[in-house]
Amino acid sequence: MRTLIVLALAGLGAQLVDGSLGMAYGVTSTTLLLALGTNPAAASATVHLAEIGTTLMSGVSHWRFGNVDWRVVLRIGVPGAAGAFLGATVLSRLSTEVAAPLMSVVLLGLGLYVLSRFTLRGLPEDRLGGPLRKRFLSPLGLVAGFLDATGGGGWGPVGTPALLASGRMEPRKVIGSVDTSEFLVAIAASLGFLSSLGSQGLDWTWVAAFLLGGLVAAPVAAWLVRLVPPRVLGSAVGGVIVVTNARTLLHSDWARLTGAPALCVYVLLYALWAAAVAYSVRAHLRERAAEPAPAVAEQPLAAARRSP
Repeated sequence: MRTLIVLALAGLGAQLVDGSLGMAYGVTSTTLLLALGTNPAAASATVHLAEIGTTLMSGVSHWRFGNVDWRVVLRIGVPGAAGAFLGATVLSRLSTEVAAPLMSVVLLGLGLYVLSRFTLRGLPEDRLGGPLRKRFLSPLGLVAGFLDATGGGGWGPVGTPALLASGRMEPRKVIGSVDTSEFLVAIAASLGFLSSLGSQGLDWTWVAAFLLGGLVAAPVAAWLVRLVPPRVLGSAVGGVIVVTNARTLLHSDWARLTGAPALCVYVLLYALWAAAVAYSVRAHLRERAAEPAPAVAEQPLAAARRSP
């Protein structure tokens, strides 16, 4: 029972982050399942089955708040579904000994990307308005979908920064469109896992726990996307993913690092994480301080100057 409560809380927290940032539900949830000793393919399958419900709720919530561009959803979601089905099939055929550290490497790379991206650059907002072409969105969806299934997450960490970096969409619509299109990816990945694995290694109560937590958080996250500083949240989540998957790799057959060397690595990673979060907080405060005062506040003063 305690495990189910932890999983439900993890699903709630992961969906809050994902709905606010457009990423990190899969990598956060899969990282937790791997830490609990779950088979990599079963972990990714569990997360994607839960995501069918959470992404549907998240998509509806983002749509109601006006955060979705449906042309982008279709142009990235359909090839993303094809990539996810392929990735699920590939992961299902790998042995646990190979898949576990391999998935941790993928997740570690995604975590480092999220951490560095949000810490150093935040969310770019300076090139809005241009069209997003299909020849850009289709390959992006295919690659992101494949990584999402093989790594247990990756749709958001790949898709969201790429769309933000293009500068063609405002951040809230990027996040809403990526979250909504992930519904197609979750269905395709789940079908791929079920066709390759059946129900082997799946614990449906775990799926339900993740789903329940995510359903509670989805509408809240769609609302919070306008309020929560994504730069700080992105740095915090990236650090969690990096530290947790580094731990998995250190204890795997690939490294077998223990004692003082492992402790040094942990100290270095935690110090890097704390520094990144602190830097993001300071950068966010600087950005807020540099924002011009609202024009409404200047109107009474200007009127007073014009009066005789």
